Amino acid sequence: MKKLHFKYSAIRPIYFVMCVALLLSACGGGAKSGDDSGDDDKAINAQVPVTVTGISDSSMVDYTTLNATSSFQQKNYVKSNTNGYVTKVNAHPGQYVNEGAVLFTIKTKEAQSIGNTVNALDSTFKFSGTNKIKATKHGFITQLSHQLGDYVQDGEQLAVISDRSSFAFIMQLPYEMRVNVKQGQDVQLTLPGGRKINGKIASFMPAVDTASQTQGVVIKIADDNTIPENLIAKAQIVRTSKQNAASLPKSAVLTNETETEFWVMKLINATTAVKVPVTKGIEVGDRVEILSPKFSKDDKIIVSGNYGLSDTAKVKIVQ
Repeated sequence: MKKLHFKYSAIRPIYFVMCVALLLSACGGGAKSGDDSGDDDKAINAQVPVTVTGISDSSMVDYTTLNATSSFQQKNYVKSNTNGYVTKVNAHPGQYVNEGAVLFTIKTKEAQSIGNTVNALDSTFKFSGTNKIKATKHGFITQLSHQLGDYVQDGEQLAVISDRSSFAFIMQLPYEMRVNVKQGQDVQLTLPGGRKINGKIASFMPAVDTASQTQGVVIKIADDNTIPENLIAKAQIVRTSKQNAASLPKSAVLTNETETEFWVMKLINATTAVKVPVTKGIEVGDRVEILSPKFSKDDKIIVSGNYGLSDTAKVKIVQ
């Protein structure tokens, strides 16, 4: 009995170890199978949903917008030609007057003091002593210095007429852009409120502003009495114009933090996108000119979902 008991005691540990080993093997097999299934799910989920676009050829015009202020470049000063009293005024501020229109009547100081006495003594003596002051140019009366009954001296200013023919917009042009503006060039002006008018470069001021280094440019427009002085408009100046320029939406072009490198994500097959460095040209609105490389019409460029994608990223095209 003692001998049989010894054999059973020796076999029991070995049997226990074998059961544990089989159990661990079964559990390990099940875990491995589960991991494989997770890898498959990750591979499917790794496809980033994106939308794509293609290269397009169109005309691109690069504009710069500058301020232009309306102004009367020439002002005419209406002056008294004698010492006397203003007996009649035919002008008021803002009035448009024609050349030769009588604006003031002035009675001389001598006529005012002796005229009635002389006429009473001799009815045949005709002495009025009145002078008529006329407008020398067409324009608006922008300043009125004297009213009825005022005493004025010879050469004293009575009013200011802004010469309508001298009306223009003065645009302040940075001097480095001087090469982009030519005399006789057409310019579109946008007034406050959105109204657009066409102008033409008439001349250039002979000096630049010391602080801003801008040069005044005179833009003439068609005669329009409704535009007041000192109105600020927006002038569009063409910097660059290109025909048949290859371009992409701005959202398709990616860059680094310092904006020294640019690239796009291009599909090489239905599910793989690669990083392609590009050289940009001009930007107009939401379009960017692509100078290099030369993409074909069939190339598909990612336009959304491209941010943060690595080279050879797995993607899924969605509508």
